[in-house]
Amino acid sequence: MTGRFDHFVIFAEMRTGSNLLEATLEQVPGVHCHGEIFNPVHLGGPKKKQVLGMTMAERLADPAALLARVRQAEGLNGFRFFHDHEPRVLDEILGDPRCAKIVLTRNPVDCYVSLKIARNTQKWRLTDVKDRVVWRPTFRAEEFESFLEERQQFQLRLLNALQVTGQTAFYLDYEDSLRVDVINGLLRFLGLAERLEAIAGSLVRQNPEELEDKVRNFAEMEEALQRIDWASLARTPNFEPRRGPGVPRMVAAAGAPLLYVPIPPFADQHLRAWLAALGEGGLIEGFTQKSLRQWKRKAPGHRSFTLLRHPLDRAWSAYARVLTADAYRDMRATLRGHHALPLPEDEAIAAMDAAAHRAAFLGFLDFVKVNLAGQTGMRQDLAWGTQWSAVNGMANFTLPDVICRAESLAEDLAYLARAVGVAGAPAPGPETVEPLPVPLAAIADEEVESRVRDVYRKDFMAFGFGAWKAPKPGSRRLA
Repeated sequence: MTGRFDHFVIFAEMRTGSNLLEATLEQVPGVHCHGEIFNPVHLGGPKKKQVLGMTMAERLADPAALLARVRQAEGLNGFRFFHDHEPRVLDEILGDPRCAKIVLTRNPVDCYVSLKIARNTQKWRLTDVKDRVVWRPTFRAEEFESFLEERQQFQLRLLNALQVTGQTAFYLDYEDSLRVDVINGLLRFLGLAERLEAIAGSLVRQNPEELEDKVRNFAEMEEALQRIDWASLARTPNFEPRRGPGVPRMVAAAGAPLLYVPIPPFADQHLRAWLAALGEGGLIEGFTQKSLRQWKRKAPGHRSFTLLRHPLDRAWSAYARVLTADAYRDMRATLRGHHALPLPEDEAIAAMDAAAHRAAFLGFLDFVKVNLAGQTGMRQDLAWGTQWSAVNGMANFTLPDVICRAESLAEDLAYLARAVGVAGAPAPGPETVEPLPVPLAAIADEEVESRVRDVYRKDFMAFGFGAWKAPKPGSRRLA
């Protein structure tokens, strides 16, 4: 083909009307539809032995070769692709601007009910109404929600790939595919001069009744559908950058197959000391991805872990770091000048009392909220980023076997030591002292806690944090 496209894909799902769309397109001279050629169990149809000269075994061995044959075949060739089809070719299909993308959808409830009927009657295509089999399924809410989620995730993947590559698709719903004027618009999109007079008449709609007449428990279905969050209103927006796994920060015990994955800001000297005391003692640091892979290969049965802290503790540590570290000198000036943080000049910070720290900390939390929402020009530092984003970033390279909690650290570390066969592991030492002369307990109150919950909603939801508890008299708090 010498036009805009040299082949096409119909992204659809079962019971969306994709058979009818293919039959309609095949009325156009030079257009060839090959069906579900990347279906995991057959080659475009249960009875097909070959497609474009390739067998099922050959396609399984090299699916990209079949895609190349579609691209190179005479005329304009296409196929249907569903969410559970051959994953090895999906990125190539999505990234190819010479492949026309047609996205066919249907009301998910109609689709679900139709699929239940087809599976129970084994009637997947109807060419004569005399052969119709009537059967009414039971709507099952949990089954439908799973059905809906996997299809929505696939649609989001398609949309994101098109956005990233600067492509566009031709979207049509099941009802649109029954309109000849819409199909002629599709032919224009494909760069074809032909126009059709009618939709293919070889297939008959199988279940034309209202939904109320198709299922056995319509009232129950209505109630269940009201509970589904169709608009994702409960979704927590995330504007943080994608975090890396932080491999250079990772620390291994020299005397045991244990890997610690820290989350900044670091207040873990007692934890590092515990690691160094295991076995023959010592730490292994300064990993690269290559050297960490080598360590993992040489440490069979290894375990990795990280440490979560209450968001209020963490935010206080980040605040202290911003106030005291030379690396944040310019940021302190920006926070004073552009974010109205009630922060004195550097030489006067040491003299701040509890009331001054409380006001400055509340201002810092206000800054963190807008910063993590992408509303400032300043970097979204991991020191005050969400722990959820940090753990998510770890998963790009290594998933922690155990997510330890500060309040149960001794029990968590004892479990890890037993898991890697270390007998008689010591208890972790005392936690690091407060990072500022004014302790967190002196400024933490209901307003401060409420502000922290507002800023770190994702962490509270993901990890189940409760109210912050002040340290007992005589104990030392994690900095």
